[in-house]
Amino acid sequence: MSDFDAASRGAKMDFSKDMAYGDYLSLDPILNAQHPLSEAHDEMLFIVQHQTSELWMRLALHELEAARRAMLSGELPAAFKMLTRVARIFEQLNNAWDVLRTMTPSEYTAFRPSLGNSSGFQSHQYRLVEFMLGNRNEALMKLHKHKADAFTRLEEELARPSLYQVAISLLSARFEEADLAGPAATQDWQAKQPVQDLWQQVYEDPRAHWDLYELAEKLVDLEDYFRRWRFNHVTTVERIIGFKRGTGGTAGVAYLRKMLEVELFPELWHVRGAL
Repeated sequence: MSDFDAASRGAKMDFSKDMAYGDYLSLDPILNAQHPLSEAHDEMLFIVQHQTSELWMRLALHELEAARRAMLSGELPAAFKMLTRVARIFEQLNNAWDVLRTMTPSEYTAFRPSLGNSSGFQSHQYRLVEFMLGNRNEALMKLHKHKADAFTRLEEELARPSLYQVAISLLSARFEEADLAGPAATQDWQAKQPVQDLWQQVYEDPRAHWDLYELAEKLVDLEDYFRRWRFNHVTTVERIIGFKRGTGGTAGVAYLRKMLEVELFPELWHVRGAL
């Protein structure tokens, strides 16, 4: 008996009438969704990298939605697990830049015209992630007006408190303060000193507020990985196209560098200097 026969003894071999691995994962449409528009070898890398990034963001949105629900229902341990997972998703997204950076400027130039005006800047899933975390700019909704489903999802998100606002509501309730989170907003969250003061009380007495202390650190961890992803994005773009304008019309590297200054959970970073 061959090693293969011995190792596979008992394994099901006929799937003519049963669901197989590829059926469960719908692999046929996924693996046939790559349609390069040029003859350039590296266009496949570019397409696969961005498609897989969108899949990871699909999971990040799934986890962030669930984490927010868990926080609203007071199930913080479940939320901690989900927030940790989102941070690790962004670690995966970070690693993807290393693969894309194997492409040289000459190789990218060979197929760049095929992109037309398409750009990652137009990703509605990325925009949803930002909206959920509190980085909101209603003006960017225009980018998604042509896709009704995406536009509706973004509208619905802007009508809800961000994940960070939910955390601030929990913080306010713990210290029996008026809810400092405010209503759902269509603009970026701006740092508020009273919110920082409450986080400072948490950090000065972790034992008394361990759940909020852990929540704060999970949020910082998430933003840490998110910032690294943004930084690697800037570096990758600069390495491949320098300071050219992006295909979507943005200022390219200059725009991405500006995004590095955005703080999702500002009070959690500022409080460190006050302790």
